[in-house]
Amino acid sequence: MKPVSIAIAPGDLEFSAIRAQGAGGQNVNKVSSAIHLRFDITASSLPELIKERLLALNDQRISKDGVLVIKAQEFRTQEKNRLEALRRLQALVDGVAVVARPRRPTKPTYGSQKRRLESKVKRGEIKRGRGRIEL
Repeated sequence: MKPVSIAIAPGDLEFSAIRAQGAGGQNVNKVSSAIHLRFDITASSLPELIKERLLALNDQRISKDGVLVIKAQEFRTQEKNRLEALRRLQALVDGVAVVARPRRPTKPTYGSQKRRLESKVKRGEIKRGRGRIEL
């Protein structure tokens, strides 16, 4: 399967800066470096098929209203966190864009069936030889 990349319109994205959680330094209470990316799936310009697949995902980041919220706070700068949030959104959209090939059930070959049965018989003989000897 070749990778598919679907363009996301910048107008569909809503960024907001928030304070990052976790340990910090003197700067932690002054700087809002974490990013919340809000993406309204139903109102977006994505194709209908992609919207349906995104909404069908069992993902806790998607609200009942169909709004996807991604929180990025790995980096110390807003710009890096913004890029990370965009990367995660793009990965999610690209993931649902790929159609999985249907699985075709296969049968074991005649030779493999024969080898399996022969090994079972052989194993049974070994186990039968472990029994009590009758005099």
